[in-house]
Amino acid sequence: MGEMTFKLGVATFAGGFIFPFMIRILWGKMVDNWGPIGGWMAAGFIVGTAWTLTHGVSMIHQTGTAWIDMAWAAGFGLMAASAISGDCLKKCIPSFVYSIVGGVLGGFILSCFM
Repeated sequence: MGEMTFKLGVATFAGGFIFPFMIRILWGKMVDNWGPIGGWMAAGFIVGTAWTLTHGVSMIHQTGTAWIDMAWAAGFGLMAASAISGDCLKKCIPSFVYSIVGGVLGGFILSCFM
């Protein structure tokens, strides 16, 4: 895979920033404007666009055996945005714990047949 250069580091950071930024800026407005269908449209548009940029166009660069998922970028990015904007972080901790448990369970289930 190669080592991480400065340029690849900047591109990887930007790729990790884009996904939570788009979620924070667009998702709520799409739901507010279009209701539940706006949530489905946001899921397809935001996740699809971010995945295409980071994985399809290879905006992120992973070295060695390190594995980073877009969900980690979204989770930590949205938590950082909440902390900076003054939102209460106590409300997000149960969801964060449940998402970690779900990710571990999903990874285990995948490992059972892959």
